[in-house]
Amino acid sequence: MKIVVCLFFISNILLANYTIIPSKREYSLLDKMPKGYVNDMYKIPQDLLFYAKQIRQIPYTIQLKRDRDFNYNYFKPWRQNSFNEPIKEITWANKMLRRKDLYKMGYKKISEATKKYWIYNSNMNNFDTIRAKAITIRDSNLRALPTSIRIFLNPNKNTQGFPFDYNQNTAIYLNTPLYISHYSKDKKWALVHAPGSYGWIKVKDIALVKNSFIKEFQTGKYGIVIRDNSKLINGKNVIAHLKIGTIFPIKNDNLLFATRKNGIAKISSFKRVSNKLVATKPLKFTPTNVAYIANQLKNEPYAWGGILHGRDCSATTKDFFACFGIFLPRNSSDQAKRGQYISIKHFKGRAKKDIILKYAKPFESLLFVPGHIGIYIGRYKNEPIIMHTYWGIRLKDFSKYRLSRTIITTLEPGKERRDLRVKSKMSNTLKAIINF
Repeated sequence: MKIVVCLFFISNILLANYTIIPSKREYSLLDKMPKGYVNDMYKIPQDLLFYAKQIRQIPYTIQLKRDRDFNYNYFKPWRQNSFNEPIKEITWANKMLRRKDLYKMGYKKISEATKKYWIYNSNMNNFDTIRAKAITIRDSNLRALPTSIRIFLNPNKNTQGFPFDYNQNTAIYLNTPLYISHYSKDKKWALVHAPGSYGWIKVKDIALVKNSFIKEFQTGKYGIVIRDNSKLINGKNVIAHLKIGTIFPIKNDNLLFATRKNGIAKISSFKRVSNKLVATKPLKFTPTNVAYIANQLKNEPYAWGGILHGRDCSATTKDFFACFGIFLPRNSSDQAKRGQYISIKHFKGRAKKDIILKYAKPFESLLFVPGHIGIYIGRYKNEPIIMHTYWGIRLKDFSKYRLSRTIITTLEPGKERRDLRVKSKMSNTLKAIINF
C-alpha cells in the first residue's frame, strides 16, 4: 500500500512539472509582410541603451505608488457590478457588418447569412445578465464578434487587408481578471470586460472564479514577464505564450497562475527559477532595465490588435510601461488620458520638436496623434526620438510606404523621400505629449 501511494505522488509531480522557459515567437504571416526602410534606421543610434542613459532618476517610492495604481486597475474587473460600457460602443462591429463587402483570409467574401448569424449569436438581449467573475487560463484574444474568423475590409488595400483584422480588439494574456456580461447563443463565447479593454473570448480560455480564489490570488506582490515570447510549459506541453507584461502573483517566491477544473478556476504554482524571465513588479527604472525591455520590443512586426503574438503601437506602449508599474488601457486614445496631457497641436515642424524636447521625459512620455502613439525615448543631435510600432509613412498619393514593425526614428521618418506627404509628418501631426 505504501508503494502505491509513493508512486501516485511521484506521478502527480511529473504531471504538474510547470516552469517558464525562454523561447521565440513562432514564425507566422507577420514575418512575411513587406518591411521597408528609411534613413533614420541607419543614421540615428538604434541601441536603446544610448537613449536610456538620458532617463531621470525616479525614487522607487514613486514607482511603488504608480504600481499600486496599476494593481488597482488590473484587478478592477473583479470589483465590477455591471459591464460599464454602453451597448452602442460594444456592438460597433455590427455597423461594420452592414458593409456590402467584407472578406476572410484568402480573399473570400463573407456571406450575408454569416453576418446575420454572428449578430444572432451575440445574444445581446441577454447583455449583462450573467455578471460573473472569471480569469484567463491561457493567452487568448478579445474579438469584436463571437467568431475566430478574421475580417478584412478590402484585402487589396494595405490598411484594410492583413494584418488589419477588424474583428480583433486585442490580445489578452494569461492570468487576466475578467467580468462576464453574458454568453453567446452557442455557449462557446463570453462577452467580457478585461483591464482596459473588452470583447468576446472563447469560453474554453477562461475559468470562473470564486471569492476565495480572488482573495488568495491577490497576494499584493506580483511578478511580471520581462523576457518576451517566453513559454509556460508542463513537461513538453505549452500552457501559454508569455509576452512582456504578463502578470504572475507571487507567494513564498512561487509564481501563481490560473488553471481550470469543471469550469472553475484553481490556483497552480511553481518555483520562480530566474529573475531574468519574471521580475518582481515594478522593475526598477534604471538605464539597464529600460534598455533591456525596449531592445526586445524593437523590430517586432506590426500586428493589429496583437494578432499572432505580435503588437501594434498601443500594445507596445502598454507592455513597456507595465514593467515599470504604469498601467495603460489598450486603446491609444484611452492611453492619452492616463497621464499629464500637454497639447502641442498648434505647433508645426521645428517649433513642435522644441516643445517636445523641453517637456517630454525619456521613456516616461508618450507622443500621441489620434490613431497612433509611441514612446519618447530622448534626443539625438537636437532631434526628439521616438520608439513606435509603425505601419508606415503617408505618401503623396495617400498610400502607405510600409515599415510594419517597431522602429526608432525622428519625428520625420522617410523625409528623404520625394514622394513623402509633408503634411502627414509627425512633426506636423502630433497632438500631445503624455507625461507620467
